[in-house]
Amino acid sequence: MAEQQKKSTIGLMVLAILFVALNLRPAISSIGPMLEPIRADLDLSNSEVSLLTAVPVFCMGLFAPLAVLFGRKFGLKRSIAMLLVAIGLFTLIRGFVPTYPVLLASAFFIGLAIAIISPLLSAMIKRDFPMRTAALIGVYSFGMGLGATLSAGLTGVFYTVADWPLAIASWSLLSVAAIIIWVRVKQPAEVKVEETAIDGVALVSPWKNKRAWYMLLFFGFQSAFFFSMLTWLAPIAIEKGMTVLAAGGVLTLMTAVQIVGNISIPLMFNKFPSRLAWILIVLAFGTVGIFLLMFGNVEAIWIAAACIGVALGGLFPIALLMPLDETTSADEANSWTAMTQSGGYIISAFMPLTIGIIYDATGNHDITLLLFLAFIVLMVIFSLLLNKKG
Repeated sequence: MAEQQKKSTIGLMVLAILFVALNLRPAISSIGPMLEPIRADLDLSNSEVSLLTAVPVFCMGLFAPLAVLFGRKFGLKRSIAMLLVAIGLFTLIRGFVPTYPVLLASAFFIGLAIAIISPLLSAMIKRDFPMRTAALIGVYSFGMGLGATLSAGLTGVFYTVADWPLAIASWSLLSVAAIIIWVRVKQPAEVKVEETAIDGVALVSPWKNKRAWYMLLFFGFQSAFFFSMLTWLAPIAIEKGMTVLAAGGVLTLMTAVQIVGNISIPLMFNKFPSRLAWILIVLAFGTVGIFLLMFGNVEAIWIAAACIGVALGGLFPIALLMPLDETTSADEANSWTAMTQSGGYIISAFMPLTIGIIYDATGNHDITLLLFLAFIVLMVIFSLLLNKKG
């Protein structure tokens, strides 16, 4: 009976992590399909409307260090619950007050909430599943990928039966579902001891550790690779001769392969634990994908998208696991994760814009593809440095 209750508790916790992760992308990725209706309806410039997706990503980097303060002040479970409420409310308000200032303010506060919740969720996985961190990080990254894919694909469908404010506000329902499940999660008995004890403990700052900086840079370039591909793969495919519809299919294929990789690759970590080997394998797929974009024909773009999806599907959970592999406690994992995501997301926030500026100046994506190769080379370098202990 006790064993059955334990399995039920673990199952509920896994489901809760999945639903929390589902909430970490839709408020951002649902804006993309609605950029043109929003721009036209509110009479905005392209730069003004682009801030609605740029601001939350930048906030995800800028405010990640606040996760340490939230974890110590309110505890992990309560902090995540409060932040889920914030994401839901600021997503919902877009449907009732669809003005540009409100959209921009909601983008800011949603980005802030996501910035704080992400390291807290990693810390909770480290604390409650110390022997299953890889599998649970897989669930976490799968949930994020699934949330982004669903919102990017279905927001346009919602728009066909309603207006754009309702289409983007509808994703607040996900937070309601997550909160209902999250408040039912039971915490281990030792949690209160740990969370009160850490108030007086002075941990060594990861900002003074070179390995933490390698992780930050690895996270930054894998995130830059993801956001740049998400933004520019379809335009690259169109430049190579694809129709707009086919280019959208290529992007869908990439994200579909990615979310399968998010859940399946971490499940193999227990049998094949070498992080460096996995990084080199998935980056090899990414390299093949980029070379196909450079030198392949139009049909090869589909294979390129699948290869890049494999790379993205493996890189994100590996980047999430790095601070957890390095640390021994939930509070320490929270600090390291906050640092890596802080600097990492700030790096990635500027990359799609940088590519856009280069494209405006050159009129082609040759330099874009070279930048993607540079991201891969840098990730190889930092993973090799991390493989050296000490």
